[in-house]
Amino acid sequence: MSDLDERPTELLCVSVPGGDGTIELLEPRDVPLGGPRAMTVRRTLPQRGRSLIGAWCFLDHYGPDDVNESGGMVVPPHPHTGLQTVSWLFAGEIEHRDSSGGRATVRPGELNLMTAGRGIQHSEVSLGARPSAPNPTDASVDTGNVGGQTTGGGASGSNVLHGVQLWTALPDPHRHTEPFFEHTVPPVVEHEGAQVSVFIGSLLGQVSDATAFSPLVGAQIDLPPDTEILVPVDPAFEHGVLLDTGAVTVDDVAIEPDHLAYRSPGASVIALASGNAGARLILIGGEPLGEEIVMWWNFIGRTHEEVVAYREEWQRDVIGGANAEGRFGNTVYDGPSLPAPPMPTVRLRSRG
Repeated sequence: MSDLDERPTELLCVSVPGGDGTIELLEPRDVPLGGPRAMTVRRTLPQRGRSLIGAWCFLDHYGPDDVNESGGMVVPPHPHTGLQTVSWLFAGEIEHRDSSGGRATVRPGELNLMTAGRGIQHSEVSLGARPSAPNPTDASVDTGNVGGQTTGGGASGSNVLHGVQLWTALPDPHRHTEPFFEHTVPPVVEHEGAQVSVFIGSLLGQVSDATAFSPLVGAQIDLPPDTEILVPVDPAFEHGVLLDTGAVTVDDVAIEPDHLAYRSPGASVIALASGNAGARLILIGGEPLGEEIVMWWNFIGRTHEEVVAYREEWQRDVIGGANAEGRFGNTVYDGPSLPAPPMPTVRLRSRG
């Protein structure tokens, strides 16, 4: 998913893992994805005072939306650098295509993970939102970490779209890696009556097959009604808990739907308790990144000048058509790529 803000702010994001162990509540803000019938997402990362949780630097929560009414998700090809995109659905289907050769239809319980590295472009279109572009070739399946991967079929699913997309910032030694794409289906395991899917990193003895470049975790936790569980976690991690549906307390603090509860490092267990309707949660966490990153639009770099260069390269090579084989490569899509907004006149804005 792209940051489609027409005037994105350039952010200097730093790890601020301090705290006394109490829960910090992060409120979402509504962000339209663009267009007259735009689907609106609820963004909890980045925001003022908290832009990183481990390497996690971006969290959009959307739906449930009827794509026949909202128009669904129609995001044309757009660039990324220095990050991974993590797509996880509760309902619906999204077709992903990227310039590394990755093509997949992601469905509930499946992970789409795109490592942008030195640079990539991709599109995301929810099925039912509009017909996707025909594939001119019969792409082969490559389940490795280099080259294209094609998964999923074209069958139409629910017209309801509901899920999350997150980004992780790649640590400096890995941020110029070659781009690649992965599609995995993590197992569902039971823990004290709850159902848990670990889609990246490790938790409860489950280790995801997805590639991670820093110590982190991402998981869906489904709690039955009136259930209390203790989740053992790495005390070196800071954590966030997003409430999707139902009611829950995190370490005895009630969390509103769409809000993100932050917990600083030091805890070896997180206590979760659902209400009489149960709860569905997303748990994220990781060791504090320990680096300053510059985020603007869909780019992550380390300096303002680096981000300016990424934007100029995108506009010249892709939007202007100067070099289809440049940093961002080429992908198949029935329509134009997304131009970058103008750079802000004010430089870095520090966020914790």
